[in-house]
Parts: sequence; structure tokens; C-alpha cells
Amino acid sequence: MRDAQHRGSHLATRWLGVGLAAVLSVVTLGLALTGRLALYINPDSTWFAVGMAVLVLVGAALSFALPLGAEDDHGHDHGDARDDDHGDDPHEHRTHPAALAATVVGGVAASGVVLLTLVVPPASLSAELAMSRDVGAPPLFAGSDAVTLASTGDTASFGVGEWATVFATATNPDAFDGDTVTLTGFVTPADGANGFDLTRLVITHCVIDAQPASIPVAASDALEIGQWVTVTGTVSSTADGRLEIDASSVEAIDEPADPYEY
Repeated sequence: MRDAQHRGSHLATRWLGVGLAAVLSVVTLGLALTGRLALYINPDSTWFAVGMAVLVLVGAALSFALPLGAEDDHGHDHGDARDDDHGDDPHEHRTHPAALAATVVGGVAASGVVLLTLVVPPASLSAELAMSRDVGAPPLFAGSDAVTLASTGDTASFGVGEWATVFATATNPDAFDGDTVTLTGFVTPADGANGFDLTRLVITHCVIDAQPASIPVAASDALEIGQWVTVTGTVSSTADGRLEIDASSVEAIDEPADPYEY
């Protein structure tokens, strides 16, 4: 009976360590091979994630060379007689029921989360989450470099994130009046009565640090919140010194394969 308990404990320990790590590694490699890892991390970090996943799988394979329970061996040789005596000791150390219950609950929760990654299809962050993260402050990405580059007219590669920085920090809005843009994002509510905000989530490292970037679009189109659109128009300076996109066309589209900016 004791041997069966010990074996079950060792199997559980190995599953919560090597087992869960191996499952996450397989999921990571599967996402990388199908081009969907960018839904979770910046593509520039793909090589690191894939490399670590391979390293973990190699380690998991090597772990099978160790006998069950080897992870509990701290290198102390207590001798057979001492082990036998310890097994009969009425004061033998036992795990507190509360600690055991916490371990079981935590293990089940961790296993459930990891196993869900195998069956739940990858999905991008929602418009609702983007709106919940919008604190009304200027975006923290890009910065003065984007404004300097925009003032030279070299904005062909600008996305919603760069333009959001320009809109929030430009000290001479008239300098951008008339610039043409074609931008893709999803619809979020605007402060004014007319138009909407074009929003995109910008990732530095992974979805945990995703920040919403929004720019106002003046348009008469009635669009649902969260609808992806491609907006073509010009940057215009309003009477109160704000910048907005004066849309010449707003085309509803499906969510792009890569919904984030980086």
C-alpha cells in the first residue's frame, strides 16, 4: 500500500513538472509551425520560444532515464536499517491535510489550464479587452522618434500605433494636415458624436503587455464595435488643434491573420 502511494506521488510530481512543461512545449511548437504563435508573442521572439520548447522536450525525454522518485533523492544515504526504522517511526513526517489539499487543487488547476491549450483554438484579444485597457493616456510605445519621422513625411510604414503617438504628442498639428493614410484596425467608440476610433493592440513582447492605440476617424459609416475595417483618407487638423483621419472610404474586412502591431 505504501509503495503504491509513493509511486502515485512520484507520478504526480513528474506530471506537474516534466509533464506540463512538455505539453506546453508541444503546443508552442505546433503554434509556431502553423504560424499562429504571433497571436501570443512578438514574432521577433519566436526563435527564443521555439528554442526553449525544443530544449524542454529534450530535457523531458532525458528525464525518463531517471527512476521514479529520483527527484526526491537529495543525495543522502541513510542506510537500509535506518530507512526501515524511519518507516516504523510513529513520529514520521506527514504532510498537513491543508497543504495536501492546496497541492491537489493547484495541480488540478494547472493541469486544466495547460490541457485546455490543446483543445481551445488560438484567438486574438478582443475589442472589449482593448477598451478596458484604454486609460486615456498617450501610448507608451514609439515616442519622439515617430513624431520626428512623421514630420519628415516618411510615414509610409506607419501603423495605427505610430499615428496614435503622433496624434497624442504632435506640437504642430498643421504640419501633418493633408497626409494620406491607409490603415487597418477595429472600431471602438469615439469621444465625439461623429465617426469612431480606429484601434489596434500593440505588443512589445507578448499579449500580456498589449496596449491599445487609437486614432479618431471622421466618417458617417455606421459600424459595429469590434468590426475590422481598412480606412483610407487624409490626416486633418481640427479647429481646436486636434488631429483626426478624414475618411474617404471605410471598408469592412475580416480580422487579419496577424491582428497586432509590434
